[in-house]
Amino acid sequence: MRRIAAAAAIIFLGNVASRILGLTREMVFAALFGTSGAMSAYRTAARVQIMVYDLLVSGAISAALVPVFSQYAEESRAALGQVVSVVLSLLALVLGVVVLVLIVAAPALVGLLGADAQYFDLTVTLTRWALLSVVLLGIAGVLTAALHARRDFKWAALATAAYNVGIIGAALVLTPLWGVEPDGSRPDASVVALALGLVVGAALQVLVQVPGLRDLPWRLAVQWRHPGVRTAVRLYTPVALGFAVTYLGVFVDTRLAWRTGEESLAILQAATTLIQFPLGLVSSAVALAALPTLARAAHSGATDQYLATLRFATRLVLLLILPATVGLIALREPVVAWLFQRGAFTAAATEATARAFLFYAPQLPLVALDQLFIAAYYARQNTRTPMLVGVGTVLLYLVTAPALCTCVDLPALGRADIYLGRDGLALANALQNGMHGVLMYLLLRQRFPALAEGLGGYLARVGSAAVAMGALLVAVEPALGTWARGAPGPSVVAGGLLGLACYALLLLLLRVQEAAQLVALARARLRLRPG
Repeated sequence: MRRIAAAAAIIFLGNVASRILGLTREMVFAALFGTSGAMSAYRTAARVQIMVYDLLVSGAISAALVPVFSQYAEESRAALGQVVSVVLSLLALVLGVVVLVLIVAAPALVGLLGADAQYFDLTVTLTRWALLSVVLLGIAGVLTAALHARRDFKWAALATAAYNVGIIGAALVLTPLWGVEPDGSRPDASVVALALGLVVGAALQVLVQVPGLRDLPWRLAVQWRHPGVRTAVRLYTPVALGFAVTYLGVFVDTRLAWRTGEESLAILQAATTLIQFPLGLVSSAVALAALPTLARAAHSGATDQYLATLRFATRLVLLLILPATVGLIALREPVVAWLFQRGAFTAAATEATARAFLFYAPQLPLVALDQLFIAAYYARQNTRTPMLVGVGTVLLYLVTAPALCTCVDLPALGRADIYLGRDGLALANALQNGMHGVLMYLLLRQRFPALAEGLGGYLARVGSAAVAMGALLVAVEPALGTWARGAPGPSVVAGGLLGLACYALLLLLLRVQEAAQLVALARARLRLRPG
């Protein structure tokens, strides 16, 4: 358990740097382009990049590459080097062909995504630049999987930070080249700088990770029948099918978002940033740290170790994600104002973003656990179950999203035709992702009944501490705003520190063991530091 916590701490620190830079990136975007149609055009192009990367690379990292690479890493350095070389060679070839085809087909792709006619040509240009970054991201993804298989997390953690540095640098350096409009705004074409930043960031992500694997033997090798490749393909095929269905939902979501207003994609992405920040810090760190241990335990048949690892990781995720969720909900408007309200991002955009976040927020604890539970299945080389659950929840989204983004009939409340617009899309997304987490837990509990032992009481203690913290923040938030003289930054920092102190005190009073273990680990690591 100490190894998982220590690995999670390394990933956490890397993720802190990455998420802070990610927030900085979004702050720069907001200041430069606000919630304009040009920004929504960029968000559409970025969604295409993410879709292709997730479908061909991202899902394969935890579902197939880490489990397969972990087995070869146990054999020898030469065996790991060979399988990594083969996968890199084949993936670069496949990605090159796919990206070339999609660049040619970009106008048809953008048409399917429903981009507004005014921004159609711009979206096509942005999409083509964004697609170029996918090849580099694919190479970086294979390097990440190899490093995780060796339980070396520091280089990969730094790589995600480097990605954001590249995007931010390109935005700040290249955007001014397009000049400024007479009214002081940026010309729409200048948003191309952000797409160029995706390429720069992806290149940096590769370069940062190479030193961590310099001791591996490398060589180009196109071997389609390599046993590691065949195993990885077998494991990833269900995941790829699941992603294909998932991105059917993304296509629908993008089209619906454009219909609710040219600014909707930009607003929804700003709200999503607040969702992704705690998920990246907490659940991604714990899931990635636990995956190699879970995979080794599953491979060796050590069921007790597998279950103990999963139970500890589940409690660790809940311990960290619940206060983050409650705190963000309580302080959502000052948080959004602090992060984004400058330059082209107006007070009206802040209000709209905070409201969208409120509809997104209920999924946070469930999605945090879901990432861990998916990793638990991948460790057992079972990629089919998460895929089937994902297909079911996408169908749920396809049913709920069109209805929720138009109108809802609530006669029992004396209201009818309540227009939700983009907030309805956020709520449908929360229902989809939250249900995925619930179903994954129920299936795991059916397979491992001991997973639920003591979880209800633990959740009651940690949850009550988080709720009490949230109630305190809601009560003092007006006073904090007055004290800070309307400045959101000091108000958020003071509220966060107050909430953290309240939560820690309540955990101590409720004798939450996992919190004490984290404190003990931190003290032990500090004592081991030289000097």
